[in-house]
Amino acid sequence: MAETAGKVYPVHNNVFKFGTNGLESTDEQMVMPKDLENFAPSIDGTLEEWYAMDAKGWAKASMTGKKLSFSFKGKRSVGDTGNDYIAGLAWKFGQDVMTKFEWEMVSGAKLACDVVVNVTTPGGGDTTNIDSLEFEVVCYGKPTFTAAPTGA
Repeated sequence: MAETAGKVYPVHNNVFKFGTNGLESTDEQMVMPKDLENFAPSIDGTLEEWYAMDAKGWAKASMTGKKLSFSFKGKRSVGDTGNDYIAGLAWKFGQDVMTKFEWEMVSGAKLACDVVVNVTTPGGGDTTNIDSLEFEVVCYGKPTFTAAPTGA
């Protein structure tokens, strides 16, 4: 990707891919579900705090764990491979709701991990709305982060 310093990009320049064959997905089976409208990443850090006598009553802290998750909102687009795959996970459990996930950021950086997919809204809305599809993904373990290329 071209040099990004000092530039801004629209949110739609983010690319998300999900494996359509669970954890066995190949590169060819990684697809972006059609009609996603919104995403929100969340990093939840686990802090351990303590009050040591040498700190004279002031707290010390250490980051001892992290959890990365995303929420997605979009439209139910019947017939699209990625959208159909995600929607179909609404009725499954355990290993059957795990798949591969990739996020290519506007900077060119990339994050990849195995995820658990929790479909929270497999359809619905007002009678004049388009059917919705909403889901959350939670990274299963540590993601792989690849920094954006420099000077490209």
